Amino acid sequence: SITDGQIFLQDDLFKSGIRPAVDVGISVSRVGGAAQVKAMKTAVGTLKGDLQQFRELEAFAAFGSDLDAVSKAQLERGYRLTELLKQGVNSPLPVEEQVVSIYAGTHGYLDDVPIGDVRRFESDLLDWFRSREAVTLAEIRDSGAIADTDDFDARVKAFAEQFETSEAAGHEPDAVEQGDEQATMVDADTTLPEEDLSRDGD
Repeated sequence: SITDGQIFLQDDLFKSGIRPAVDVGISVSRVGGAAQVKAMKTAVGTLKGDLQQFRELEAFAAFGSDLDAVSKAQLERGYRLTELLKQGVNSPLPVEEQVVSIYAGTHGYLDDVPIGDVRRFESDLLDWFRSREAVTLAEIRDSGAIADTDDFDARVKAFAEQFETSEAAGHEPDAVEQGDEQATMVDADTTLPEEDLSRDGD
């Protein structure tokens, strides 16, 4: 019989925490992009091919194979895209928010974000668009398209440029916290002698 497509799930992907554990390399669809809104096509771009190539590079890297700079960059982006596409239980996103999230990943805005910060980046990005770019989200939802790609890209870039990774935040401890730590040390120095004297008195 002929079907509109097949989605293949891989046990090893599921066990490694990738859920839904879809194998994009062998999953196929006769409908394809015809079922997608134009905005999603713009956001997705070469995502399927990128993920398929990532899986191949990941296999080579697992055997200790040397990779050139381009392959390493593809591998790093693949790790971030994989993290971005993970979906929590009972937490679907409306299509306009999916477009924003996937666009950021496929257009390199996650390339310099540590993998551990990818989920926070996505959450903060969507909060940013909900509060500051509600009109843009509504336009995508209502028209199914990104009216001005350059303008949309600039809006995603504006968020990415102000996003602070956990590594960057950790390099500059808060001055107040430093002051509190110093105060605690001083208190400890002044109270210890008193405790010692009280023990001598006993």
